[in-house]
Amino acid sequence: MNFRGKVAVITGSATGIGAACARAFARLGGKVVVNYTKSEAEAKATHRQCAELSEAVLVQGDVVSDADCQKIAKAALDTWGRIDILVNNAGTTKFNAHANLDGLTAEDFHSIYGVNLVGAYQMIKACAPALKAAGKSSIVNISSIAGVFGIGSSVAYTASKGAMNTMTLSLARALAPEIRVNAVCPGFVGTRWFSARFGQELFKKAVAQQEATTPLKHAGTAEDVADVVLFFASEMSRNVTGETLLVDAGAHLEITPLSPAR
Repeated sequence: MNFRGKVAVITGSATGIGAACARAFARLGGKVVVNYTKSEAEAKATHRQCAELSEAVLVQGDVVSDADCQKIAKAALDTWGRIDILVNNAGTTKFNAHANLDGLTAEDFHSIYGVNLVGAYQMIKACAPALKAAGKSSIVNISSIAGVFGIGSSVAYTASKGAMNTMTLSLARALAPEIRVNAVCPGFVGTRWFSARFGQELFKKAVAQQEATTPLKHAGTAEDVADVVLFFASEMSRNVTGETLLVDAGAHLEITPLSPAR
């Protein structure tokens, strides 16, 4: 598998899954747009790592802004004249127990949907003309098992990812045959985001729990997700579109309608 001559735009690629995707594309010869909203230092580090492997540009932009989405796409076109791959990775959440209906406001829903769903749509709109022109191009949406099973950090997050999965189906139909659209739905992913949010002790416990309880006895990593993104972006999946693939070490096999989803 190689991406020589291909241009990949990856939103939210300063850290975590996005950064792993950017490095993976660059390692395989792809030209990469590294995007960030606030994490400038981390984004510069990711950009530097990618530039050591291939060609890369760094673009600040918030996907909530349609103008910023256009700016991100334009950076790729101004630099290389094409876009072959779009990875919609930028995301946000608010932690709130699902039963705590007073814990989420309308503003919380608008904020989470603005990044997780509307931002992805705006990026697709900004990149679609170039993706169509390139032909045999690919959009990969980073969703979550939360959107499949109604679990996760909050109802707003779960709903936004469920909507992303539905949008993936809609746009797979609408943008074919030139553009394939698929979604990756990770379960637990052991990134710095998790450890920074909950601390090292709880992070280690979560990893140990995943290794003990998932069918594959594995705690997911950003690189695990990036490998699946590479598959969807490559010619290896040329006959696949509108697919939603769970990447969770088989954790979904343990989820039943009677499982606590909070």
